[in-house]
This record gives sequence, C-alpha cells and structure tokens, in this order.
Amino acid sequence: MTPDICQVVILYVLETLYIHAFTHRNLDVNQIGLLHIDAENQSTRLSEAKAHFGFKEMMYLTTCNRVEFTFVAYQNISTEDFLSFLYPEMERVHLDELCQKVEVFHKADAVKHALSVASSIDSMIVGEREIITQVRGAYEASKSYGLTGDFIRLLTRKVIETAKKVYTETNIAKKPVSVVSLAYHKLRNLNIALDAKFVIVGAGLTNTTMCKFLKKHGYSNFVVFNRSIENAEKLANDIGGKAFSLAELGEYQDGFDVLLTCTGADKHLIDVPAYKQLLNGDNDRKTIVDIAIPSDIDPEVVRSYNTNYVSIDYLQKVSDDNLKVRSGEVIQVKKILEEANVAFMQLTKERNVELAMKEVPKQVKEIRRTAVAEVFKSDIENMDPETREVFDKVLGYVEKKYISGPMKLAKEIILKNNASS
Repeated sequence: MTPDICQVVILYVLETLYIHAFTHRNLDVNQIGLLHIDAENQSTRLSEAKAHFGFKEMMYLTTCNRVEFTFVAYQNISTEDFLSFLYPEMERVHLDELCQKVEVFHKADAVKHALSVASSIDSMIVGEREIITQVRGAYEASKSYGLTGDFIRLLTRKVIETAKKVYTETNIAKKPVSVVSLAYHKLRNLNIALDAKFVIVGAGLTNTTMCKFLKKHGYSNFVVFNRSIENAEKLANDIGGKAFSLAELGEYQDGFDVLLTCTGADKHLIDVPAYKQLLNGDNDRKTIVDIAIPSDIDPEVVRSYNTNYVSIDYLQKVSDDNLKVRSGEVIQVKKILEEANVAFMQLTKERNVELAMKEVPKQVKEIRRTAVAEVFKSDIENMDPETREVFDKVLGYVEKKYISGPMKLAKEIILKNNASS
C-alpha cells in the first residue's frame, strides 16, 4: 500500500465524522428539553432516522443542558431536515430557533469537541465528573440499539480514557462549584449524622437534586413540605420521606436537626415565630441551609438563635473561588486533550490500515489452497512424507510472513509520514 493510498483512506474516515450539538452556550434548558427522547422511544426513533438518512453510525447524547448527535456519514445533512424527521410534531418556531443555534463540528474539530465534552471544559459547570458517566451511558445505549460501529467505538473509548486522565492528573474536579455539591460538603464538614432528621421546605429542582444527593450518600430521615402536595409526595416517594403541604408547616412539632429550604417565595418564608414553632422547645443548635433567592429565612432568625447557617451567598462565594481554581487547570487540561487528539488521529490511521488490509490473509490462504490443490497437485502427490512435511512448513512460514509483512510496512509508512509532516 503506497503512502498516497494510506492518506486517501485516512482522510475518508475523518471526513465522515459530524457532531450536531445543542448546548447551554446558546440555548436555555427548555429549548434543549425539546430534543430529549424518552428512553423507551429512543431505539425506534433513532434507528428510523439512521436508516432514513443512510448514516453508517450514529450516537445520541442527552443531559439536562445538552443534546448531541454524532454521525458517521458520507456527507453532512441539514439540521432542519434531520430535526423535522426526528421530531415531526415540533412547532416551526422552535425548529427555526434550534437550527439557528446548532453547533456543527466536522472531522478533527468533532474529535476535539467530543474530548472537551467528556473532560468537562465544555460543561456549564467546569470539572463536573457526571458528564463522563453520561457519555459512557449514551454510547452503551446507542450501541444496544444497533446504531454504532467501529469508528464511534474507537472515538468513545479514547474520549473516556482521556477524561479519566484529566480527572486524575489535574485539579479540574477537585473543588466543587455547584450549589448542591457545596451544600453537601458543608454538611459533611459539620459532621451531620446520617440519621439526622431533615425538614425540607420546597420540592423544586434544586431541593430535589439536593435530597437525592443526600440519600445517595446515606441520609434517610426526610420530611418534605411544599405548596403543591403532589410535588411534595413525589419527592418524598423518591427519597423515602414523609410529605405535607406547606400550609401544615406551622403545625409541625416532630423536631428536626437540619432545615433545608429553597422555594420561589418573594419574601421570607420562616420568621422568628415560625422558627420557634418548628423548634417546639428544643434548644439544641440546629443547621439551616437556605439556598433560596431571595432567602427563605428571616435574618432575625439567625441573629436570635444559635445555628449553623449556610446561605446561598456563602455558597456562591465558595463556588466563585473554586471556579477560579478550576479555570487555572484548563490550560493543563487542554494540553492533555491535544495529546489525546494526536493519539486518536494515529489510532484512526492504524485502524484504517487494518481494515484496508483485512482481505490479505484470505487472499494468501486462497493462493496457497490453489497452489496445493490445483496448480502443483500432481507434483505434491509424488512427494515422500518427509519432503511433504518440510514443504508444508515452508508454505506455512511464507504465508505467515506474507500476511504480517505488508501490515508492518504500511504502519511504518504512516509513522514515517507523521514524523515528516
């Protein structure tokens, strides 16, 4: 295989890689949510899209702040055509907005983007490790649907390998920056016991995330109050707690160790009389985590009672400080990503040589069979057993070397071209 042929194969593979990304950088959560597909419907809908557009391979990644489609295709497609097919019920105004805001990555840029996503420097919260699990899950799901193939397999393997290296060799994820993570770490630093009783006020997204995080780490004693009893019951069911309407908060007398509050109220929800009622005569020091904007807790409560008070202002300050530390790590992360990008290009080239030459062993074996069974059949039949044994050994040796030689030569050509480019 000549260098020119190798280069044609390599360029052809990279030319087929596309990523269409819809992310937090230019879309809000509700817009991105239009592109989420329920797990039970993904296989059918994505398989139909793959067949309709003739993709060689495809992968679907969905998180709370991004949806991405990775294609391996002979040519790019218009985002409008793709979304119109996959989401036939979508309103025109939403379709137009998504088509205007999509980011399309191609060839090496698509590889760099995939590496950046899994390593979290493209995330809303830089350094959050969850994205690597989401990327792995997206690949496994797409693979189970029969959407992926050899190229996306190699890409995903390199992406995950690189992300692990980033999280291991840099401090990009060492200091938490999300409100939920910071609040949890503060509770741990305060040595809040795992059997502590939590009174949860509000069942919105932040408190829901916080409670699931607490449950995941071993806390189990929860009482949930919310304006909508249905939402309170939903959260309580998820975390194994009890649910009450917010109107019942003033009558609650069962005590608490931690008060976690985050509602959408436009004024202080818990003043001194309300807090005194919650204490019900208990004089022990309590922990209050108030992550509402504006605060749910009247400042007079904090001044009047001995509490461990964790406010959203405190958490935001720590978040900003930690984010500065993480931002300082981005340069080192980008260096790792660049090295990974170069390594993936090399891996792709070597893999394409293997694919291009996979017929060589079959052809060599067929040549051997024809020579023995047809061309030199009568000559071989006249050999004595000892000569035939030596002859077979010689043929086997030549066959093995003829198969391995061209592969080795092709890889050497690639390495030589890389060194001189």
